[in-house]
Amino acid sequence: MQNEISNALKVLKNGGLILYPTDTVWGIGCDASNPEAVKKIFQLKQREDSKALICLVADDRMLKKYVKKIPEAAFSILDITEEPITIIYDEPQNLASNLIAEDNTIAIRIPDNDFCFQLLRRFNGAIVSTSANISGFPTPKSFKEIAPEILKGVDYVVNLHHEKINTKPSSIIKLSNDGIVKVIRA
Repeated sequence: MQNEISNALKVLKNGGLILYPTDTVWGIGCDASNPEAVKKIFQLKQREDSKALICLVADDRMLKKYVKKIPEAAFSILDITEEPITIIYDEPQNLASNLIAEDNTIAIRIPDNDFCFQLLRRFNGAIVSTSANISGFPTPKSFKEIAPEILKGVDYVVNLHHEKINTKPSSIIKLSNDGIVKVIRA
């Protein structure tokens, strides 16, 4: 696994795209602070850049680097949830401007996955994680379902967990600083 992390790190640090296993589905990733790398993901997915992307952070400490004010409810939700959950936060910071949604929010997940955790720790920054499909097509449930255009369009494919089958992406909730909680995807 350490070799895969090292290879992925080189690509991320050079503004490239990786295809990697997460705690949910296979993701296309890049340095979340690099606007050119983020642009490459939108192009590869053939997705409008007005549609927001999710990014991953290793832990609460890293989360604080990317969100100005984290609602207390977020920590409670992260502590009690057993399923993968992505939270949309107000007032993101230190991220590529084309990664931030038009309403000045960002979707962030702390993955429960050893590979992702170690990659994020060693990268010491947020990494984009968007499903490994062309926009409008179904999310692949396994590595073998990933379209050839995606495989060819990334700079590095992580060689781990190719046999794993994923049942579904994370749940998504929006936690506004004004206390409003909205379920986006259950």
